[in-house]
Amino acid sequence: MSDVVAIIPARGGSKGVPRKNLRRVGGIPLIGRAIQAARRCDLIDRVCVSTDDDEIAAVAEEWGAEVIRRPADLSGDTASSESAILHALDDLEARDVNVGVVAFLQATSPFIDSEALAGAIRLVQQRRRDSVFSAIETYGFLWRKGTGDCAEAINHRAEHRPRRQDREPHYLETGAFYVMRARGFRTVRHRFFGSIGIAAVPERTAIEIDSFAELELARALAPLIDAPEPLDVDAVVTDFDGVHTDDTVTVTESGVEAVRVSRSDGMGVARLRAAQIPVLILSTEENPVVSARGRKLRVEVVQGVGDKAGALRGWADAARIPLSRIAYLGNDVNDVPAMDIVGWPVAVGDADPVVLSAARVVLDRHGGDGAVRELAERVLRARRGPTSLPYLQENRTTP
Repeated sequence: MSDVVAIIPARGGSKGVPRKNLRRVGGIPLIGRAIQAARRCDLIDRVCVSTDDDEIAAVAEEWGAEVIRRPADLSGDTASSESAILHALDDLEARDVNVGVVAFLQATSPFIDSEALAGAIRLVQQRRRDSVFSAIETYGFLWRKGTGDCAEAINHRAEHRPRRQDREPHYLETGAFYVMRARGFRTVRHRFFGSIGIAAVPERTAIEIDSFAELELARALAPLIDAPEPLDVDAVVTDFDGVHTDDTVTVTESGVEAVRVSRSDGMGVARLRAAQIPVLILSTEENPVVSARGRKLRVEVVQGVGDKAGALRGWADAARIPLSRIAYLGNDVNDVPAMDIVGWPVAVGDADPVVLSAARVVLDRHGGDGAVRELAERVLRARRGPTSLPYLQENRTTP
């Protein structure tokens, strides 16, 4: 039996948008989104990321992909995607992996349609096509600049303007995916060969990210395109001010501070603890009220932290919890570095706009008004039983 293998080339260098493959859209790194799209396709047997970059490799493994280390001579600006795929196929062949079909995915396409990808794979598996690519229908009138920059019609006659319903569509490559017979690809060393098919995808998924403007556009589109997912995590980390509180404080004339918290949030935390889901409060401020609330909730508190991302990494490493399996709930700009390293960055409903754009999930509830409870309930609904907490089982047997 031969395998269907998804290969995602993702080099570390990028001119237009530095570190592009690690940039987040909808709270998920672009490389993670491509891996997710491949893993959602039941026809794909293994997902491989070809990279020369240590950070990309680490993120790819967190999101469930195998990593194939790409040599430097195939990682420069002039190296083709085909060369990276051929190298990956050589690597897999050396490990006795029999690749029958290659699905080449591009991380710069954040909205890869998994159903269309599956349809393309079926066309190749059934030998109805040798190569299939994603594209959108277009009825646009195309022009080019000719002699003296004079406009020349390409796909129509300038003197004849038929109605849309009277025209045959053209198809524009999206760059999201290309599916090929592995043997044929290795022979011709190019993604288009033999009988070529088109996998039509929705127009709103067709954006490719090669500039900061396209990155911001993709971030704006993500809430409209991304389907709601179960918030399946193994730990919950939250900020304190503006999350457990409404971000206001009462100060007495003697300088004593008091805040308002939600009993509903307290019940949410208690339910997480009962489900053996670790909870951490991570706060920039150092205040006795944070410690007191942590004791009341019986959860760990780390406060007075300037580098939230660093503190979170240290805590996750000590607990042996992958960052991709952590939800971080924040409200203000100092939460963004921590949100940017976890699998589930979550924002309270009244968060700063920068935080809202960094979030994978935006809650309905505001800080201090049940946001923690809402997150807790969503996490609990996604639980699938004790097997989703392997690190806890390890810890129970470790002396």
